[in-house]
Amino acid sequence: MFTDYRPSVGYDEYFCSGTACPRKNLAPLLSSLGQIGLPELKRNHASASNLLRRLGATFRLNDSGQEGSERILPFDPLPRLIALSEWKALEQGLLQRLEAIDCFLADVYGSQLIIRDGVIDREDVESSSGWLPQMQGIELPFNRWCHISGLDLIRDGDGHWRVLEDNLRCPSGVAYFLENRRVMKRLFPSLFEGRTVKPIADYPSHLFRTLQDLAPWSDSPQVVILTPGVLNSAYFEHSYLAQQMGIPLVEGRDLICEDNSVWMRSTNGRTRVDVIYRRIDDDFLDPTVFRKDSMLGVSGLMDVLRQGRVSIANAPGTGVADDKLIYAHVPAMIRYYLGEEPVIENVHTFLCARSEDRQFVLDNLEHLVVKSVAEAGGYGMLIGPQASRSELADFDSKIRENPRNFIAQPTLQLSTVPSLSEGELYPCHVDLRPYVLRGKSNWVSPGGLTRVALKRGSLVVNSSQGGGCRDTWILDEQRVTTEQKREAVLC
Repeated sequence: MFTDYRPSVGYDEYFCSGTACPRKNLAPLLSSLGQIGLPELKRNHASASNLLRRLGATFRLNDSGQEGSERILPFDPLPRLIALSEWKALEQGLLQRLEAIDCFLADVYGSQLIIRDGVIDREDVESSSGWLPQMQGIELPFNRWCHISGLDLIRDGDGHWRVLEDNLRCPSGVAYFLENRRVMKRLFPSLFEGRTVKPIADYPSHLFRTLQDLAPWSDSPQVVILTPGVLNSAYFEHSYLAQQMGIPLVEGRDLICEDNSVWMRSTNGRTRVDVIYRRIDDDFLDPTVFRKDSMLGVSGLMDVLRQGRVSIANAPGTGVADDKLIYAHVPAMIRYYLGEEPVIENVHTFLCARSEDRQFVLDNLEHLVVKSVAEAGGYGMLIGPQASRSELADFDSKIRENPRNFIAQPTLQLSTVPSLSEGELYPCHVDLRPYVLRGKSNWVSPGGLTRVALKRGSLVVNSSQGGGCRDTWILDEQRVTTEQKREAVLC
């Protein structure tokens, strides 16, 4: 099946660089795939798309009302393998990073010691679109702000893991992460035979327990998911998680704040709500505090939060740590709050708000990736080597006009994996979004959502930009057979 497969320049996760030899633990999987054959793989690939459509696993390409088009997230059938020993190191790095970010959020909305000590400039924090001064002085259970996080990791051209972005407000994609595994087990059961792949089906139970942890005042907390409604691009995920956890899916009109509490209205009367897993942005949470024209939130919600009589996951104001300028400061946060060196490094980042960095970026636009600090989904981004002269000139003007709004990074050779592209196996770039839950305790999903840049040569993995996804296997290498060890030695 892989006779004509040619890894691109950089790090391929299936084959050793410059050779046709599979990487450690990959030979048995390649043998199993060879037994299936490319024609059968293609047929099952088409079946996977139909199955996902029947399951309702769709996303709206935009959320602009009836004009938005429903699509399935393109699914790639070849699994991505990560050894358990390697994964444990990544787990450690993810938890370290989020502990430092939680300390940072509690600090900047509290005593602001990190600003006082000159580690981060006040202007960098308070100029962020995610900064919410309304959260100052609010204490949260267990000092946790980021209860559900999805950090984007990449492997660079040398195979080293790095954090590309922090997603700390309403990280999405977990429903596809879970459904990918269900599709793989149904259509490719033979690939799991003889392999110890870490299970992921218990994510909803871990999520429910984490959310319940956030209401220490109740023995049986009422948890709800707050959705913007059916026209939202991630509505499938909202309804999927509500169903999996057995909790109500509500809109703002279903909730009311009275008697210093939040109540859910239904045909059976009112029920007090203790925890809200919100899937709407900060600006729309409470029209009495933020956007007055919001029809999505709940009037008085922030006052109940301030009184400690409801918890919101993730906490309002976490968006300041989502800011890509603040991202550049996370290694300094780890050293400041934890006294440790980062386990997973950042991608080297230039801050256009700094005059020296800005001049370097402007002089080298054609070699860099430039990102708007507050946008996501592949929007507000320039990939210099692929940009036209007019696009480069446009970003030059934007950076000069509002330098705080942009950061730049080297154009990385993201690792590749074989993917079905235009009917053949082709090396496509990937990233990884693991999900981390933090309540009384911590839990990291074994693996995460691997997103694939299915457009040939593209570095953009976002679904809105033509990206797809695939199943990620955390493989216990302690169960490696004697034959597998022999093949690894030969490589």
